[in-house]
Amino acid sequence: MFAVLPPQTAPRQRHSRSPRFAIRIPCQLVRLRDFKLVGKTIADLSEQGALVDSGASVLTGESLIVSFRAPFSNRWIDAEAVVARVIHGRRTGDLRRSFGVEFTHLTPEGRRLLHEGLWGLPAVRTARYRKSGT
Repeated sequence: MFAVLPPQTAPRQRHSRSPRFAIRIPCQLVRLRDFKLVGKTIADLSEQGALVDSGASVLTGESLIVSFRAPFSNRWIDAEAVVARVIHGRRTGDLRRSFGVEFTHLTPEGRRLLHEGLWGLPAVRTARYRKSGT
């Protein structure tokens, strides 16, 4: 008749709203709660957010203000952001302590500058999601 099989769990796939691009640019990331500088370097960037190298202690959900120059431009982009993920650097594939931020408010001009600046940059491939042999 019918056999009952245990459920199989598939590896979690990353579903990003926009691709991330490999670029290292200086930035100033300030926590709104105490106006403390918590980040100085963007490690990779997308139209929706960024990965920021930092040794500062931040919590998921904290509100931030980020300011950085648009890639290949002298124009500054200011945005409001929220901490989406904290990476402690303990897992295989984590290169260093960092955190991911999601832009919550970005002006249309800032979004356009970001879109134009990211065009043509190489996409990021993270070690954690790569299959062996690729």
